Amino acid sequence: QVQLVESGGGSVQAGGSLTLSCAASGYAYSRKCMGWFRQAPGKEREGVAGITSISGISNLYYADSVKGRFSISRDNTKNTLYLQMNSLKPEDTAMYYCAADSNCMPGRSWSRIREYNYWGQGTQVTVSS
Repeated sequence: QVQLVESGGGSVQAGGSLTLSCAASGYAYSRKCMGWFRQAPGKEREGVAGITSISGISNLYYADSVKGRFSISRDNTKNTLYLQMNSLKPEDTAMYYCAADSNCMPGRSWSRIREYNYWGQGTQVTVSS
């Protein structure tokens, strides 16, 4: 059974930083594609950052709104995915979700929700002005 457990959310002031973690268990996640998504109240869930490892090639992806501020990474020895968030803005306030795509096929779209078949429960990030 695949499990994804997020942690690291909290409340910060604008300009602050947070690091989210996603501990994965139940499958060889190091060879899979993973991503961070967020959903603010009244808004659709959107992709924030993604990491793919297909045929030995790894790529990182970011939404335009977070480029230069957020950084996605993984520690395969700990089966953990991270999202380093710097220069946080009030508009970054949302529930953040970790997701895994156990199929991870070429040609996939990192930000497409339906590409992912496993999701965590989310961790809340609140940024005050």
